[in-house]
Amino acid sequence: MIHANGTVNLQTFDQLAYVLSELNNQGKELILVSSGAIGVGLNKLNLKSRPTKIGAQQALAAIGQSELMTLFTQRFNHYLTNIAQVLLTHDVFDFPQSNASVMNTINYLLKDNIIPIVNENDTVATDELDHRTTFGDNDQLSAIVASHMDADLLIVLSDVDGFYDDNPNNNPHAHLISQIDDIDDNTFTIAGGTGSRFGTGGMKTKLAAAKRMIDEDRKMILANGQDPRIIFDILAGQPIGTLFTNNNHLTKEVQL
Repeated sequence: MIHANGTVNLQTFDQLAYVLSELNNQGKELILVSSGAIGVGLNKLNLKSRPTKIGAQQALAAIGQSELMTLFTQRFNHYLTNIAQVLLTHDVFDFPQSNASVMNTINYLLKDNIIPIVNENDTVATDELDHRTTFGDNDQLSAIVASHMDADLLIVLSDVDGFYDDNPNNNPHAHLISQIDDIDDNTFTIAGGTGSRFGTGGMKTKLAAAKRMIDEDRKMILANGQDPRIIFDILAGQPIGTLFTNNNHLTKEVQL
């Protein structure tokens, strides 16, 4: 969503809106878990570095979230698709009543062919004592939402083509792993790395999300999101990126 120089990638916004609008027109139920609020806030204020103080980051998120939804609204309107903003904190899922309320809201939106755009409520999310509110990163948020909504597939679009057996930025001979059925300590060791100044997380957070999906017998695909139209190819069954799946469970289903 953000260029390396910190400016907003308008082409990505437009292509993502086009792809999701077309899939929505086909009757598919979609939830977009978006990142980029702080990155858009940095761009809005022409800042070159991410502030370290929590309050300053939350202020940037407040500015960026408004800009983010403005961009999404403009592009989705162009494709005649309605969207809705859903801002969450972790304690929403920790408390049954609030969890049921949010799930009910999202289900009603999907029923009315409205695409929910979910993001963490960064302006209020902090972890204090036993009151957990932060997700830590959008990879975890997307996996939690997928889990609670009983989603069949989680597609994580990143700046890499998938999961490699080594860092492709440092090792030109690194190989893309097309499918992973089990995630162990060694897999996390290979992952390494952290996020950029525009966002949190890294490959380890994506693996944590994938592990949750595998443990729940769901699927996750990690692919390069430079061109969001890749989603069409993924849903068409083309071998793209890395598929995380509980292969043992799938084999059992076939045998039954």
